[in-house]
Amino acid sequence: MNLPNKLTLLRVILVPFFIFFLLTDIVPLSAVWALVIFIAASITDFLDGHIARSRNLITNFGKFLDPLADKVLVISALVCFSDMGLCSAVPVIIIIAREFMVSGLRLVTAGEGVVVAAGIWGKLKTAFTMITIVLMLFFAVLFGKDSGGYANRVTIIEQVLIWISTLLTVISGVQYLTAYKDYIDPTK
Repeated sequence: MNLPNKLTLLRVILVPFFIFFLLTDIVPLSAVWALVIFIAASITDFLDGHIARSRNLITNFGKFLDPLADKVLVISALVCFSDMGLCSAVPVIIIIAREFMVSGLRLVTAGEGVVVAAGIWGKLKTAFTMITIVLMLFFAVLFGKDSGGYANRVTIIEQVLIWISTLLTVISGVQYLTAYKDYIDPTK
């Protein structure tokens, strides 16, 4: 297994630890640990792709696991935030629905021998959403998630960031559907 694939696998392995520290109140500084783990996992997302492309280490395993690892990491954070009362379930549902739609589109086009590459809107959506999650985790550290009062103090900034992430998610989803509409034409 090459280094980029090991980094991607590490990102998947970090997810349960991230969830544990984000949702627990029994470990001191759990919000700090959740923030550190999420940042480390996000860095592996940047590094694995950069290393794979620069060293020509792109594999089918990496093509499969990298986007899956990204989705699991981001969706885990957003579902936990919703569970904690930090964001509405509505943007989380929209984001998850888009991920299913794009994954389904990729399956259909793969059957035709076409690879759906990540577009600029998809990359922007991922980067912005990860930054949003990092900021929300930072606020959890700053305002004391472990004190129990954090869920009652959700800032307008956090809500705006989540909804901007959702808007970027919808835009990127529409971009994918428009670009590959011929593959999902119901008349064919």
